[in-house]
Amino acid sequence: MKKLKGFQRKYLRGIAHSLKAVVFIGQKGKTEAVLLAIEDAIEAHELIKIKFIDCKEKEQKNEIIRDLEIKTQSEMVGMIGHTAIFYRKQTDPDKQRIILPEK
Repeated sequence: MKKLKGFQRKYLRGIAHSLKAVVFIGQKGKTEAVLLAIEDAIEAHELIKIKFIDCKEKEQKNEIIRDLEIKTQSEMVGMIGHTAIFYRKQTDPDKQRIILPEK
């Protein structure tokens, strides 16, 4: 997946504003169950919110986010408090919900 541009990230954050978190990361961090839940949610919705419940340290959250980006082949487009917004373009054009602006 190619890197998103700033205006595309802003567009996605605007869409995500009304979304509720679909995956919650607790004290056990990124487990196989969490990775599976993220994979299922991002496949279905393209744009999801992930809420950190017990990870309050910024460095710990950043480490988990970097790992999730790699393992799910998605990109974090924003972070508000303890909630991160992830996006991955749907590979099937018929299931694609979000059309990113090009300019």
